[in-house]
Amino acid sequence: MNRKSALAVTAGAVAVLGVAAAFAVPAAVDWYDNRHQEISTYASGAEAKNARTSVPRWLPDDATSVKYSMKTTGGERLLVATLADGALPAECKPLKGFAPAAEIETDWFPKNVADKATAKCGLYYAFTDGTTLTAWSTDQEWRDARTS
Repeated sequence: MNRKSALAVTAGAVAVLGVAAAFAVPAAVDWYDNRHQEISTYASGAEAKNARTSVPRWLPDDATSVKYSMKTTGGERLLVATLADGALPAECKPLKGFAPAAEIETDWFPKNVADKATAKCGLYYAFTDGTTLTAWSTDQEWRDARTS
C-alpha cells in the first residue's frame, strides 16, 4: 500500500469513527442520565399503590390514568393522575412559599411546574388543572424526611 492510499484509508476510518461518535455519545449520555429512572402507568390509584409502595398513600384509590416516574437512587418522583372531582386530597395543605422545580423529566410530565404549585401533599408539591393532578417530589425533601 502506498503512502497516499494509507492516508486515504486512515482519513476514511477517522471520518467513520467521528460519525459513529456523534450518534453514540448522546445516546450513552441519555442512557446514563436515565438508567435509574423507572416509569409506570396504572389504571387506578389503588392499582398504583398496590404495585409500588413508593406511590404516595394520599393518592385517591379512584384516581384514574395514573402515570408515575421515580428515581431508584433517591426521592425524585413525578405523578400525574385524573381525579374524579378535580379536588386535591384532604392530606394536601396550601403551599407556603415556593416550590422547587421537578428534578427528573418524562415526555408526559409538564415543563416548568414550580410556579404552578398550590399545595403540599406529604413530600409532594402539587396542583390541579381541571381534573388533572400534577405532583412531584425532590430528592432533598425525601432525604430530609428519612433523617427526621
